Amino acid sequence: MAELLHRIGTFAARRAWTVLVAWMVVLGLAAGGFLIGFKGLSSSFDIPGTASGEVIAELEQELPDFAGATGTVVFHRTDGQPIDGAQQAAIAEVVAGAEGLPDVSGTNDPFATEAERADQAQQIEDGRTELEDGRAQLEAGQAQLDAQREQLEAGQAQLDAGQQQLDAGRAQLEAAGLPTAQLDAQQAQLDAQQAQLDEGREQLEAGQQQLDESRAELEDGEAQLEQGAELLELADGVRLVSEDGATALATISFDLTRLELPQESKDAVMEHVLASPIDGIEASFSTDIAQGVPEILGVGEAVGVALAAVVLVVVLGSLLAAAFPIVTALLGVGIGAMAVLSFSGLVQMASVTPILGVMLGLAVGIDYALFIIYRHRKQLLRGMDVVESIGLANGTAGNAVVFAGTTVVVALLALAITGIPFLALMGVAGAVSVAVAVLIATTATPALLGLAGRRIIGRRAQAKADAAAAASEGATRAATAVRPMSTPRAVVSVLLAVAVLGTIAIPSLSMRLGLPDGGSEAADSTAYRAFTLTEQSFGAGANGPLLVTADLPDGLDDDAVVEQQLAVARELAAQDDVVAVAPVAVSDDHRLAAFQVVPAEGPNSESTEALVRELRSLPPIDGDVTLGVAGQAASNIDISEGLADVLPTYLAVVVGLSFLIMVMVFRSLLVPLIATAGFVLSLFATYGAVTAVFQWGWLGDLLGVPQPGPILSFLPVLLVGILFGLAMDYQLFLATGMREAYVHGAPARLAVAQGFRAGRSVVIAAALIMIAVFAGFIASDSVIIKAMGLGLSLGVLFDAFLVRMLLVPAIMHLVGRGAWWLPRWLDRIIPDVDVEGAKLERRHPAH
Repeated sequence: MAELLHRIGTFAARRAWTVLVAWMVVLGLAAGGFLIGFKGLSSSFDIPGTASGEVIAELEQELPDFAGATGTVVFHRTDGQPIDGAQQAAIAEVVAGAEGLPDVSGTNDPFATEAERADQAQQIEDGRTELEDGRAQLEAGQAQLDAQREQLEAGQAQLDAGQQQLDAGRAQLEAAGLPTAQLDAQQAQLDAQQAQLDEGREQLEAGQQQLDESRAELEDGEAQLEQGAELLELADGVRLVSEDGATALATISFDLTRLELPQESKDAVMEHVLASPIDGIEASFSTDIAQGVPEILGVGEAVGVALAAVVLVVVLGSLLAAAFPIVTALLGVGIGAMAVLSFSGLVQMASVTPILGVMLGLAVGIDYALFIIYRHRKQLLRGMDVVESIGLANGTAGNAVVFAGTTVVVALLALAITGIPFLALMGVAGAVSVAVAVLIATTATPALLGLAGRRIIGRRAQAKADAAAAASEGATRAATAVRPMSTPRAVVSVLLAVAVLGTIAIPSLSMRLGLPDGGSEAADSTAYRAFTLTEQSFGAGANGPLLVTADLPDGLDDDAVVEQQLAVARELAAQDDVVAVAPVAVSDDHRLAAFQVVPAEGPNSESTEALVRELRSLPPIDGDVTLGVAGQAASNIDISEGLADVLPTYLAVVVGLSFLIMVMVFRSLLVPLIATAGFVLSLFATYGAVTAVFQWGWLGDLLGVPQPGPILSFLPVLLVGILFGLAMDYQLFLATGMREAYVHGAPARLAVAQGFRAGRSVVIAAALIMIAVFAGFIASDSVIIKAMGLGLSLGVLFDAFLVRMLLVPAIMHLVGRGAWWLPRWLDRIIPDVDVEGAKLERRHPAH
């Protein structure tokens, strides 16, 4: 590889314009592909196979109107007074006008909904009044029937007494043999009276039956009325107009899910609302609508690149030389980002996908070019020919760049083992940018150096180098002037580094994962305004209601469905931290019912997370009604849990890969073990620092974190992949020099000092450049980009300065020769990797 890179570097130096024009053609092709293939990005994240995803799939089949994304427009009267009638009408008109926008399936006028709620409440009150009136009428009718029954009973008693007397008289007459004609007439009168009594009794029974039927109807109506009243009472906390009347929530429903909804559709809603301002009313939008694709490059990123340029000028001593790494890095970023985005029409990409590529492309692009230019510049100062120096620098430092870049690419591509599509795509985007950075560093950088000739070192630097060479007694004296560190200093260095990193890592023990909500957005953003207004006016839970589905038994009629809805609503309302429960829909076949559940706290709170788990663990209601939970809060929990589950596996893979690669490079067991342990320590220190800022709120005001919350769910996994690759870069450029000195006969502890002295300047510069570039993203308004920028910048800071430049050299000093021990059988089977091109350097010595 070193010899091939030497030839490529020499060719590029001699055919500079050919190489540069070729890269311009590649840039043009990438731009063309971008113009043709770019179809937009998604601001949402999803993991296939989650519990909430299964609920959404069921809704798409049974209740498609509730499967799509929803967003909220918050209307607030700026003076705090109730929204008046004219303003209500204007809001209703604006909301209704959104129904014709792309992908909008429906809207909800908050005032009409509240009026319907009030009408329902009034109907229930009116129904209760009617029931009371009906009950009073029934009681009066029952009293009349009872009075009639008493009269009939009295008449029956008199009739029975007359019948007895008649029967007794008949018996006496028959005993005396006298005629009974007169008695027969009396009997006929009694029979007529009995017939009248029987008729009255039949009428009484008919009236009682009618009264009983009316009473049954009244009781049924009362039961239905009480069911409706109970459901309305359970849903009392689901409001769209605040109690003071100053704030209203308008719901916008979309046909597509959150992940599928294009940014243009959300932008259209915001443009429509803002195009019709209402006097005295401010409109703000929830994150489902307002969270868009963040800008890739902003002021913060420009400042970061500017700071990197300052470092380059200091290290390279020339404006021309300092410009080359920035030019090549920007070229690589442009090609890499546009190449990846060209496929957005074929593969759905999250909005942060190109951001990662830009971050890494800028950082490693500058660093990789720096390594080659730094080596070339040193060789020129020693009097080497320009073209030969370029070839040698490309074959030595360029070889190390290829190896370092390969480790970063492998680590990023390994994100695919997580099984999470959007994370795998981010890894691919980052890997493409790093691969392009490596190719440009080893081809375009030599071409630029060939065009510049000896101008990159400047007269002052050359004069200084000539003076130093004249006063020097040679490289041997320079080497012997280096002294190994003292053992007490090494012990103190180890203890200090471990103590500092261990202390910073403490907050990671309480790290919670989640996705950002409106409270995490910039304090001056519309999403943050909507979030805070909703929380203040409707309660924290209104920002993240849950969507609960219930699978109902087959064959239920309308009344049975209402009974099941009430049973489910009671069970849901009985859970801790549930403020309100509202039935929202039932499928046509009566097999699926949907409920809106408002939790006590926001979507990222621990109580809401616990509530989702409790609801999912509930046994079937009434023995056969099973529940499912979806909604933004549930989806965030599913995504975070999925990422948390794969983190240990991914960390084990990356750490194992790290160890194997370093065994091959350094032909040692202990050096890889030290380096890997240092990487893990710096990684958890990074987790701890990010947790302290974003979850605990430390320095939140300074860093633009308005409200503490859980850590970005995919950040820990992402940091593992990226920081592993970058850590290997620094380990490579420091430890290979130590090994080279040891192999050439230097004592083990002296070799540590010599290798450290040889590589520290370029590693310090490279680390400062990466920190500056990554830190520039902290200024972003997007909390996702801010978290990534802070995590990466702190990770590089901890790993480069505390681990690679303090902890690892100190431990290697204490271990001495044992650091380079490798079993003979293992030494025979692992390939000999000449990372720094030492063999090439011997074939092409720098004179």
